[in-house]
Amino acid sequence: GEWVGLELTDARGVHDGNVMGIPYFECPAAKGVFAQPAQLSASGAITASAPAVAPVAAATVAAPTALASDADEVETLPSKEKTADGSAWLGQQVMWKGKQGVVRYIGDVRFAAGEWVGLELTDGKGVHDGNVMGVPYFECPAGKGVFAEPARLTGSSAAPARAGAPTAVAGITPEDAEVETLPSREKSADGSVRLGQQVIWKGKQGVVRYIGEVRFAAGEWIGVEMLEANGVHDGTVLGVPYFKCSSAKGIFAKQEQLQNALTMA
Repeated sequence: GEWVGLELTDARGVHDGNVMGIPYFECPAAKGVFAQPAQLSASGAITASAPAVAPVAAATVAAPTALASDADEVETLPSKEKTADGSAWLGQQVMWKGKQGVVRYIGDVRFAAGEWVGLELTDGKGVHDGNVMGVPYFECPAGKGVFAEPARLTGSSAAPARAGAPTAVAGITPEDAEVETLPSREKSADGSVRLGQQVIWKGKQGVVRYIGEVRFAAGEWIGVEMLEANGVHDGTVLGVPYFKCSSAKGIFAKQEQLQNALTMA
């Protein structure tokens, strides 16, 4: 559907116009939000300027039923009490990639298919505050929230990890634990981008680490490890490990957003 990207002037947003490495528009950090047109009311005409960033196709997601103002209580989506197989429940302490957390949400999400578990991490760094792309699933401090599939969690009676899924063990840090990433293609569908290739994204250099489908949007995506810390993740997005790189060095982009670094030299 159609979405509207906003730069908030008197309230706290959730991003800087860049969501999961996709630059929709530019604004100061934590001032950007997305909403559907029906959720907005006009407060006076504003003359639009030419967009600073070329628009790209967005993932198909739905939106919360209402936008809360600063004075309103944020209404989160209803959560299930426990997972479908009963292995995880609200309030349970679990381990995810060597980090301890508490289950705050269980149910369907609007960025991927299937059942997901929202966690508030207690001893590690997450990626959000329970609000993902403008949808409030639960509330926690900024940078403490993550989403994971039930099979990727361990803990008191938590579901065992399925074959091929990364596991977490108490006392092992993410740096020490070996994380199994999803399999990548060797090259893009048209053969123009390949693993290990040096590319340019938004004027900055990086190396291709993943090519293939992702769970947060449709189509083929390219995972890039940036040479400097100007990315947004470590190769793991919403609990799914696509590739491994240092924190804040990973981005995802569509093929047309990248340029071959060798031809730019």
